[in-house]
Amino acid sequence: MPRRPGRLLTWTIAATGVVAAAGWSLLERRNDQLELERAVEALTGGDVQRGERAFKAYGCGACHRLRGVPQAVGRVGPPLDHVGSRAIIGGKLAQRPDNLRRWIEDPGSVTPGVAMPDLGVTPADSRDIVAFLYTRI
Repeated sequence: MPRRPGRLLTWTIAATGVVAAAGWSLLERRNDQLELERAVEALTGGDVQRGERAFKAYGCGACHRLRGVPQAVGRVGPPLDHVGSRAIIGGKLAQRPDNLRRWIEDPGSVTPGVAMPDLGVTPADSRDIVAFLYTRI
């Protein structure tokens, strides 16, 4: 049975369209992520990229899980995905960037005797960590 040259061309064009659509979808998601990061940085005053590095450097993942962060596999504290959409922080504080910073910097001042240790997180680092966490939606 002879091959029709038009069939290969049709499949090539279709495959190219699928690849282009997938690429466009990835580009749109990246743009959405950049917009989210800019909005979060304006809200928190922190830097998302520095926050991710600080999150890892302070070892937050030893106690907490966070999707997309290979080092964050802990099971002592709660998972931190969607933390920015939770109503309460540390069982007591309303969800606001300043309250999350307070919790990260000195959890014992919010809930004495809490299992979360005081890691000596600086105000600048807590601001960046909050920015990073608020992008984890």
